[in-house]
Amino acid sequence: MLEGKHILLGITGSIAAYKAAILARSLVKEGAEVKVIMTDMAKDFITPLTMATLTKNPILVDHFDPQNGSWNSHIALGIWADLYVIAPVTANTIAKMSSGIADNLLLTTYLSARCPVMIAPAMDLDMFEHPATQNNLSTLSKRGVIVVEPSSGELASGLEGKGRMEEPDIIVEQIKKILCPITSFSGKRILVTAGPTREEIDPVRFITNYSSGKMGYAIAEEFAARGAEVLLVSGPTSLNTSSKLIKRIDVTSSEEMFQQTMEIYKNGVDIVVLCAAVSDFTPNKRSETKIKREQEKNNKFILELKPTQDIAAELGKIKRPGTLHIGFALETDNEVQNAFAKLDKKNLDAIVLNSLRDEGAGFGTDTNKISIIDIKGSIKDFNIKSKQLVAVDIVNYIERLPEC
Repeated sequence: MLEGKHILLGITGSIAAYKAAILARSLVKEGAEVKVIMTDMAKDFITPLTMATLTKNPILVDHFDPQNGSWNSHIALGIWADLYVIAPVTANTIAKMSSGIADNLLLTTYLSARCPVMIAPAMDLDMFEHPATQNNLSTLSKRGVIVVEPSSGELASGLEGKGRMEEPDIIVEQIKKILCPITSFSGKRILVTAGPTREEIDPVRFITNYSSGKMGYAIAEEFAARGAEVLLVSGPTSLNTSSKLIKRIDVTSSEEMFQQTMEIYKNGVDIVVLCAAVSDFTPNKRSETKIKREQEKNNKFILELKPTQDIAAELGKIKRPGTLHIGFALETDNEVQNAFAKLDKKNLDAIVLNSLRDEGAGFGTDTNKISIIDIKGSIKDFNIKSKQLVAVDIVNYIERLPEC
């Protein structure tokens, strides 16, 4: 897909620099011509020889070649590139980019680049979360720099948290969307629900689940990347959206999600993807004041629950001809049988099945393993992969449906 594209790859001094080798190799395999700029410190983590071998181009570090004095023009590099990707990018380089500091070839090229710029941060948890880093990332984002959010997991320091440079295959997919945009859903209006709901017990307590919203948000982003107008109804989550084609509506409770979803549907949509983990039950009565331990008799607290509105079932009752309804099922047992039952009961065209028995699938993970079951009874299984790539599989599947 990237045949004939010119990609400038910047590498800064991070332990994640080894991923730059994988990224460069993947881009070359996709047909791109790749040139690499490294900072001096980057050479401590990965050798110029490695990158030169993978890209079949000389590696640039300084403004001139100390052997013969030939000039490496940052202006020419910025004009040559269709996209400038800095991966990994450290907190230090992010700060310099935000401030306009140009004390090495990588940074001077950034300041003169006429092409889109993408960065993939890599650093320790506390550095990434520091207000200075977050402010710098916000500044760059407002200037049009595309930020590939780091993922969560074990960091080089031994800590667990957000700061790992995103995997090269995810970055390649992001690059494809920028340089080879797909507009297969242009003109389509997509409703996506995502995240958990919270059902209040009293002003300080609520019932919820472990949903992070990552799967729903990835689906919304993938539809938007293909030109769709996306209406994302989201329960409480710390996630952000990046596409201007996504209109996000934040809700808290299952009732709020029901009301917003029904309102959007009545105004007309082409596809509905119900990915939210909506609570099946809510307290029968909410206390207006905090429930005290001493209020309860015999040190027992009995919480009465009532069913919430079934959003998928209610939408199924008013389903319009030509509108696609895609549901999700997270099961712990009898997975396929339960999924087929939901297909019929809720008038769905297809259902995406997760099993909590599959390692790396379900709530709170960066990966997922799914099967897609349709109304004809066919089952398509997919391997475990990142939720962004799972979103690609799901949207590809929907794109191939006759109704699309």
